[in-house]
Amino acid sequence: MSNDAGADTELPLPVRLALRAEHAQVLDKIHEPAHSLARALVADQRRHDVLTGKWLGHAAHPVLTDLPLGAWMSSMLLDLLGGRKARVASRRLVAVGVVGAVPTALTGVAEWARTDAEEKRVGFLHAAGNTVALGLYGASWIARRRGRHAGGVSLGLAGGLVSAGAGYLGAHLTLARKVGARHPVFEGDETP
Repeated sequence: MSNDAGADTELPLPVRLALRAEHAQVLDKIHEPAHSLARALVADQRRHDVLTGKWLGHAAHPVLTDLPLGAWMSSMLLDLLGGRKARVASRRLVAVGVVGAVPTALTGVAEWARTDAEEKRVGFLHAAGNTVALGLYGASWIARRRGRHAGGVSLGLAGGLVSAGAGYLGAHLTLARKVGARHPVFEGDETP
């Protein structure tokens, strides 16, 4: 940190990484095919409005993230604190999270479809991280179904770590870059 009056203080590492991601033009060629599909998903204005939450007055995506994340975090708590009796419930919670991730992802893709270059890059990394997390949770569910509880728990913990990093990027998009549907009544309102 600088002691000069008016000088910028050093930003926290996660913020610096998010800002680097915004300017990583190397991601443009990688994300463009997926972004074309996203634009096609919301080409119909009614579909766009439903998926982005216009009917709700706020973005639908952040609301829906509670389902998979809540299920997966609850599963983790059962794994750590519930003992053998909680294994079936924990496995079911992993499955609920996997299923709940589908509409959550669709709403996120809909928001991402109409973003600027910097937000596209961060959104792509957010989606890629969540896709990896979803794969880890899917593998966790399969391992648990096959009786490999310890392996399933390990995969779930890895999924949780990856989703936390991806979630940070999602929060960056929502809070720092204001990506998401906003009702016209709030436009120009800077009230916290």
